[in-house]
Amino acid sequence: MTSIDTKKAPRKPSSRKLIGRRKFLTGTAAVAASTAVTGFPMIWAQNIKDITLLHVGASYSAIIDIARQASADLGFKVEMQNVDGDALINRIVTQPDTVEIADFEYAEVRKVFPRGVLQGLDTSKIANWEKIAPIFRTGKYPNGGEVSQQGIAPYKVQYTSAQDGTDFVAEQTQWATLMPQIYNGDTLGVRPDLIKRPIDSWAELFNPEFKGKTALVDYPSVGIMDIAMAFEAMGLIKYGDKGDMTKDELDKTFVELIKLKKDGHFRAFWNTFDQSVNLMASGEVVIQPMWSPAV
Repeated sequence: MTSIDTKKAPRKPSSRKLIGRRKFLTGTAAVAASTAVTGFPMIWAQNIKDITLLHVGASYSAIIDIARQASADLGFKVEMQNVDGDALINRIVTQPDTVEIADFEYAEVRKVFPRGVLQGLDTSKIANWEKIAPIFRTGKYPNGGEVSQQGIAPYKVQYTSAQDGTDFVAEQTQWATLMPQIYNGDTLGVRPDLIKRPIDSWAELFNPEFKGKTALVDYPSVGIMDIAMAFEAMGLIKYGDKGDMTKDELDKTFVELIKLKKDGHFRAFWNTFDQSVNLMASGEVVIQPMWSPAV
């Protein structure tokens, strides 16, 4: 998951004039590094408690306890709202003035950033930028190995040419399109007490043995990856790039999915991790793709 700042001033209940959002970000960079409210222009020392920043994101990252702690540490109010991915993208594009910090996935960046409603982040103001996992900053693993470039690999969309840029550049620059915040490896969740045998392949997701007791995530950019890994593991479809499928690959994928659905293979489709937890805890589902917070 990622946090992206929109090109607008932070909301404030009073009618007094605000300084520009970029000055605000320059000041908050020092706060993020030290948790002390320092480095602000005098106007902020007078009015900071009147500021409210709205952070909008998914259920696993826009968490009320984080908002409360951020408010306490920063000295101004941070609010968080949960929305699903499609609703957030629509809101950022059509109503950017209603959000200060947009929290969504790398897979969505190409839809939003070129529209000019977001601003580049100055990495020189982020004290721990060089400590961020190199998967994002350099496109490599910590040992120097190359990261897969299938789909929208993070490094492909990590940098832009300027603070007002709407492009993506192949090399590292001062300006980041987004701030890496959360990442994890999606994997299969299983109920070993009910399955009673090892599960070691994505192919098991579509094993007839689990008919009526499987689920899929109802989030296209993620769910299609899970599906593709399962079909490829089964030897049913070979993909050139699972993150950038050809029309023929998509057609074959959905023909097979429709067969499974008509056959009653799926118990449910979920779009928040708490839904996936409930399905698994109840025993209605015994195998499904899951996200790490669900543990």
